[in-house]
Amino acid sequence: MKQFTVEEITQITGGMLTKVQDAKIERIAPPLLADENTLALALGEEEIANLAQSKAKAALVPLGVQIDGLTTIEVERPRLAMMKLITLFYVPPRINDGIHQTAVVDPTAKLGENVKIGPNVVISHDAVIGDNTQIMANSYIGGEAHIGKNCFFHPNVNIGDRVQVGNDVILHHGVSLGADGFSFVTENPDNIENARKDGSIKDDNAAKHVIFKIPSIGSVVIGNNVEIGANTTIDRGTIENTTIGDNTKIDDLVMIGHNCKVGKGCLIVSQVGIAGSCVIGDRVVIAGQAGLADHIEIGSDTIITAKAGVTKSFPEKSIVIGIPAVPRKDFIKQLKTMKDAQEIF
Repeated sequence: MKQFTVEEITQITGGMLTKVQDAKIERIAPPLLADENTLALALGEEEIANLAQSKAKAALVPLGVQIDGLTTIEVERPRLAMMKLITLFYVPPRINDGIHQTAVVDPTAKLGENVKIGPNVVISHDAVIGDNTQIMANSYIGGEAHIGKNCFFHPNVNIGDRVQVGNDVILHHGVSLGADGFSFVTENPDNIENARKDGSIKDDNAAKHVIFKIPSIGSVVIGNNVEIGANTTIDRGTIENTTIGDNTKIDDLVMIGHNCKVGKGCLIVSQVGIAGSCVIGDRVVIAGQAGLADHIEIGSDTIITAKAGVTKSFPEKSIVIGIPAVPRKDFIKQLKTMKDAQEIF
């Protein structure tokens, strides 16, 4: 079991120690769940109040908070300090050393040093796996795929042919990279084309309506230090590659369509849907259940709020909200107008 002194914890978090008594820290927990060997995490007002009922001898608190009779470690950014502590106590999933006997590795595949391959994993022809990468059970790595160093793939990850994954990438359960894009065409103009052009539907030949699939011959390129959540899907490009920039973090159940270009340092939250051929700048935040129409551009440092329906492009440093999405100041203006109208009537 890992054990640390309060002095060691203070050094790790970069905090300021007010020591009342010695404590050996073996775990972290909220105040009401903490015992004398637990560092109580009191990051907000409610947790700070709960310290009066806690059995903990020591607590991590925001800067400026001191509790009589309790050893405290004050930190300027509590959530950042919490991250460091969770990383300290985190126990990663266990995987067998080397290549499991049930794994299938094509003879043409190239595996780096200290690669770990779990049960029932399939590594296809000419795939390359970088040093220290770990791939857990029931995953599939397609032909000519290139996986970087120090990656960790949880069970049931599926990587398509020619997909490129950078270094230090984490893929959670059920991630799919490189499936065919949702791309189709009809021999004659269809309802969608007519609606976009004329604002109406004029399909007089519905009985002869045939949809042809457009295969995807591009692939997917994932940058370095990217993390992708469970059951997220990123489709291959039609001709060019779909790309995800360095340091971008993607939550569970996200769908990113073919040909999309996502920049560096983005945060994309659960159940976001991004239609094909969108261009997303750097450090963009897209909150839960937002949807983006195809062929739009979102400038760097933009925030798209939860459930926004984004139907057009927005410049950098925008804050957009609503359905259809508009700049935040316009949304507030709309709400004020509706309120004023209600008061009139």
